[in-house]
Amino acid sequence: MWILGKNLKTVILTLAIFLLSTSAFAQDLNLSVLVEEALKNNPDVLASQAKIEAARHRIPQSKSLPDPMFMFGYQNEGFDRYTYGEMQGAQWMFSASQQFLFPGKRSLKGDMAERDAESLEAMHELLKLRTAARVKELYFDLFLVYKNIDLLKDKRDLFIRIEDLALGRYATGKAMQQEVLMAQTEKYMLLEKEEMFRQKILSLEAMLRATIGRDSRVPLGRPIDPVYRPLTLTIDDALQMADRHSPEIKARAKMLEAANTRLLMAQKEYYPDFNINASYFNRSGDFKDMWSATTTINIPLYYKTKQEPAVLEAKAFLAQAKQELEAVKLMISAAIQDNFSMLRSSEKLMDLYRNGLIPKNTQDVESAFTGYATGRTDAIVVLSRLKTLLDYEALYWSQFAEREKALARLHAITEGLAQMPGDSKK
Repeated sequence: MWILGKNLKTVILTLAIFLLSTSAFAQDLNLSVLVEEALKNNPDVLASQAKIEAARHRIPQSKSLPDPMFMFGYQNEGFDRYTYGEMQGAQWMFSASQQFLFPGKRSLKGDMAERDAESLEAMHELLKLRTAARVKELYFDLFLVYKNIDLLKDKRDLFIRIEDLALGRYATGKAMQQEVLMAQTEKYMLLEKEEMFRQKILSLEAMLRATIGRDSRVPLGRPIDPVYRPLTLTIDDALQMADRHSPEIKARAKMLEAANTRLLMAQKEYYPDFNINASYFNRSGDFKDMWSATTTINIPLYYKTKQEPAVLEAKAFLAQAKQELEAVKLMISAAIQDNFSMLRSSEKLMDLYRNGLIPKNTQDVESAFTGYATGRTDAIVVLSRLKTLLDYEALYWSQFAEREKALARLHAITEGLAQMPGDSKK
């Protein structure tokens, strides 16, 4: 009895662990949780953050003075013996020197480093938005696959119903064997499509895990059905939001500022830097110690081959930065218009499928079933209408997913467009 009770406890414990693990694997997939995980663990996001930290550490380096120099040595008179304290020129020498840049150069170098860091910060925000958009697009692709599997399962009973009707009519001699084979073929084709969709789930989950930075092969689960969010903003509103908030525009603007600062720095290089040197000469015996203080400056004698080309180079980089900023603005404008067009087109098609084609074809399918059961309609008509209904329902959800993906891309471009009040389920 003790052994039996022990075995029973083991079985119960094993079953409980299995049920807990199964429920963990089959949990719903939450989009906001995935986005948060991606922003914390995505390798590209983490690398970008490290790059910003490195750039921030370059700012104080750029503003710092060059390292001071210390020199020590000995000067002897003659080669035959050590003459320290005996000869006037024999002495120990110590000197220290410090270079000082022309006023304004250090601050310009610091400004350049700071603009570079700010540009990287803006690009980091852009990377985060694009990573979130990528997670959302994969999420909606995964949602669409699961929705297609649901549609296949829902319609499988109808195809089985056609098969049963065909078998009944064939058994009574009212239908040909070809109708039975046709119905069975369509049913098996549904199973084939379902298996293809399940394979696509594995592929999408692998890409999604790579994006969120999760090194695990545990199934992610099924996406929660997204909420339909009506978008009331116009293209002009979105363009204005992008112009004010787009991290990519901010990054290019900071690059333009950095290029302008480099031009100012190149122009400053026409002015010399200073090197101040203080020396001490230690002598012994009847000879007094000595000291000296000197200043040296560099002479930009070769400005025609050095400073002048550097200024022209900086001007070329400034012109490049201006054109890149304009190119980004044009690209963002085109992307907003493209995604708005996709979004509005998807909304119109969804309305067409939901309120027109799907209800009409649902009635056609029921009518075809009735006609086939009474012998007034051929099996191929029923199968054709049922496949059409399945296609329209799949197209509806495909357009739903495309709309959500377009909305996610618009959010990445404008930073905040997708957060709209008044969400409702459709």
